Amino acid sequence: MGVRQGSVVLRQPHRPRAISFLGLETIGGWAVKVYGISAAAEGPRPALVAATVEMAASVLPSPARTDSRYGIGFAIAHDAADYCFALVDWWHGEHEIHQRLFSAPRERPEALRPHPSEAVGCVWELAVTDFERRAWLGHVLANPEGPDPDAYLDAHFTGRV
Repeated sequence: MGVRQGSVVLRQPHRPRAISFLGLETIGGWAVKVYGISAAAEGPRPALVAATVEMAASVLPSPARTDSRYGIGFAIAHDAADYCFALVDWWHGEHEIHQRLFSAPRERPEALRPHPSEAVGCVWELAVTDFERRAWLGHVLANPEGPDPDAYLDAHFTGRV
């Protein structure tokens, strides 16, 4: 039998958030799927999306393509209730996701800086990461016809979580 360790106290009830595919961006030789999430609207503010794409341009490794990098990734602009978040992820070494996480005050979405904690993502952001993992597995790693990065790039998540 398991041991119970206290209880979870919620600050507020869970409210589903819309997650949208915003487009495929070419950034310094990278093909990056861009997603948006917002706590208060159907999508993030344009300033946060622009800051997320700019941050991706500054942190994605160069060159985009090497023997272990494919120039393929995804980014998430999340207008959360407490901060603005930008997650920049890329595929490396066949089966690894590498990530950089940034945050900014809600009133200054363009002021993204490395996030000061060990966080890797929240339940909404991880829904995108899970979709991307499944798409990479299905279209690239376990595709019976061989890796199909174009099919991977054509697969997008949209929904409410």
